[in-house]
Amino acid sequence: MKSQKFTSIWDAIEDTPQAAASMKARSTLLMELANVIQKRGMTQAEAAELFGVTQPRISDLMRGKINLFSLDMLMNMASTAGMSPVVKLSKPKALPIKRTVRARSALAA
Repeated sequence: MKSQKFTSIWDAIEDTPQAAASMKARSTLLMELANVIQKRGMTQAEAAELFGVTQPRISDLMRGKINLFSLDMLMNMASTAGMSPVVKLSKPKALPIKRTVRARSALAA
């Protein structure tokens, strides 16, 4: 079996690059939110009140149950916590150009 190298664990375990990208963003947000809650010395009940969720949801967050949180929800929670979440994009390496017959004829004109 040939060994493979991956940029992140998510690239190794997710089926698609899209799923891996989502999981990378969600895991970063989840960990940072858990750190904020811990550093502020907040109880789960206090954090739940701040974020407008139930205490069991905060328990899920603190236990790293990433599959229970959407990217949107984590972005909203980070913003509520006073963080400034930012989406950073890199330029694509190379995308195949798909040209239709109409596009080719338009280029020739």
